[in-house]
Amino acid sequence: MRSSSGTGTGSVVDLFEPGKVLKICAPMVRHSKLAFRSLVRRYRCDLCFTPMIVAADFMKSVKARDSEFTTNQSDRPLVVQFAAHDAQTLADAACVVAPFSDGVDLNCGCPQRWAMSAGYGACLINKPELVKDMVRLVRNQVDNPNYTASIKIRIHTDLRRTVDLCQKAQSAGVAWITVHGRTADERHQPVHHDAIKTIKDSVSIPVVANGDIKSLRDVESTHRLTGIDGVMVARGLLTNPTMFAGYEDTPLECVWDWVDISIEQGTQFTCFHQHLMYMLERVSSQPERKVFNSLSSTSAVIDYLENTYGPVPLKC
Repeated sequence: MRSSSGTGTGSVVDLFEPGKVLKICAPMVRHSKLAFRSLVRRYRCDLCFTPMIVAADFMKSVKARDSEFTTNQSDRPLVVQFAAHDAQTLADAACVVAPFSDGVDLNCGCPQRWAMSAGYGACLINKPELVKDMVRLVRNQVDNPNYTASIKIRIHTDLRRTVDLCQKAQSAGVAWITVHGRTADERHQPVHHDAIKTIKDSVSIPVVANGDIKSLRDVESTHRLTGIDGVMVARGLLTNPTMFAGYEDTPLECVWDWVDISIEQGTQFTCFHQHLMYMLERVSSQPERKVFNSLSSTSAVIDYLENTYGPVPLKC
């Protein structure tokens, strides 16, 4: 890992500007790693998150630190997301990554059973005092006043509890809050935009909306419905990394950008191939996908792309 200049002398909070919707790449397990972050940054993504890292494992093992957190000079602004359930472990992990990033985010939204049974993720929305303590200790322990602590949450059925959580986090010094507009039990139900708006109206810090944002039109409609300061996108960026730049589908130029970045950074084939499966999902037929998904080497993938879609487009 190498340190880099980040956002200069300012804070990530300075990226939130009146009238502008900040565009953020979500934390995605296995997916929002350095190579993919490098790609979306080429297409108007303002801020990237690492995949969620379990803070306790990160602090116990050098091997975990090296495999879970990789960055470079141009990978900024960057927020590192941690799963944690005690303040000291989170603050210690924040101190380790602080020289290489611009903030840490506490995951209070993961609804997976393993996370909640371990005391991580969405179960934390029911522990506002603990969340408050964790945010406060990160703020106190990291020796950089511009370094941010943020949280990503889901909502309660009783929205008053969510508002209480957000206001307590704000009082502890949280820089902004990302709201996935579903409860921990909801998966594919429509996002509750009214809940996000209520939260936005109840705090004075920036609020970011997450959930079901798949195009720039969705960004605009979410902003209109909720008044949020930013959007965080996961699946929409996987299938179309150029979404924030206004493309409806992944253009060929982006596919070849991904090939170049992956070769340059030594991306593992499984990851390289998987991202291309997502990118080509909407622009290829089922027989084409069947052939593509069976490929087992980088050279075979490049041959397939050249034969099916044509060579690398020339850039002016």
